[in-house]
Amino acid sequence: MRLVIFIEPQLGASYADQLRIAQHAERLGYDAFFRSDHFLTMGSADGLPGPTESWATLAAIAVQTSTIRLGTLLTSATFRHPGLLAVTVAQVDQMSGGRVELGLGAGWYEAEHAAYGVPFPSTRERFDRLEEQLAIVTGMWTTPVGQRFSFDGKHYRLTDSPALPKPTQTPRPPIIVGGKGPKRTPSLAARFADEFNVPFASLDVTRAVIDRVAAACEAQSRPMPVLSVAQTIACGQTAAEAARRAEAVGYKPPLYGTPDQVVAQLRELAELGVSRAFLQILDLSDLDHLDLIAGAVAPQLR
Repeated sequence: MRLVIFIEPQLGASYADQLRIAQHAERLGYDAFFRSDHFLTMGSADGLPGPTESWATLAAIAVQTSTIRLGTLLTSATFRHPGLLAVTVAQVDQMSGGRVELGLGAGWYEAEHAAYGVPFPSTRERFDRLEEQLAIVTGMWTTPVGQRFSFDGKHYRLTDSPALPKPTQTPRPPIIVGGKGPKRTPSLAARFADEFNVPFASLDVTRAVIDRVAAACEAQSRPMPVLSVAQTIACGQTAAEAARRAEAVGYKPPLYGTPDQVVAQLRELAELGVSRAFLQILDLSDLDHLDLIAGAVAPQLR
């Protein structure tokens, strides 16, 4: 199982904090560094020093790293027009030498839209927009150089776009779709996703979500995407150290305990077909946590 370091900068992280985590994760051999795409903190955190724009951040990290993959879980379709999103992500892919992945979702956090003046349409419309965005972004990236791309949708219309620049990766950067929705999410995953992510769910819920994605893929005669999960982690060399890390983040997360205990939990997910785990790290000052996972958990999952 491949392990990804996943952070939530809207809870309170400067660019320097994020770069430090990404570079440390790269030195330790993690598969990827991902960040959320949010503009407002949740819960009681003050969010200082304030939000950072995800793709501006990843562009800068791209030129200060060399091997680790980079992406979002998940960029909200409400935040950016799809044609410009395709340009931005393709450019960051070039800047990284072909290490970018785009997680794209419908968006869900209404308060952040209100706080920054971003329209927040109904759930149905957000998913309609997501579907069109997935078609536009993938269509622009895969349009051959010299040809034009047009799209006439309900929410977006592109006319004779040169569909430039092209990303470094061919045919395009991987697309990640995620969520626990019963109908449209599996359908969109079957049509567009290279990877499907089940976020913050129990083992039973994860199994049920994967079954729905499998059924949608079968109905559309498409192969299953790579399966991944996102879970908060608090791992300690001893039970006391694990408890200290859980206390630091405010609760006992689903991936919890000594390295052997965490490995056992991840192996249960692997039995469902999960091959990638996004490990949500909430205490960004605790680099020793990354060291422990890389040294005592990752080797047992190879």
